Amino acid sequence: HSSAALQSCGSEVSYSNAQPGDLICYAGHVAIYMGNGQIVNASSSAPYPIGGIKTNVATYRSIMTVRRVL
Repeated sequence: HSSAALQSCGSEVSYSNAQPGDLICYAGHVAIYMGNGQIVNASSSAPYPIGGIKTNVATYRSIMTVRRVL
């Protein structure tokens, strides 16, 4: 799926009700919510070695929608 397609999968929940495993959708990007305001996502940005799986705060970018797929 593309990040745009994932924005309509499952059901929408508010960020305040996000649970671990929910998808956090940003413009052109999707991450998995880990809980406690943290996400895991693929990244290719510096200062990290190019490419890889990273963790970050969920609000590092504007959230478009939070989706619960299961």
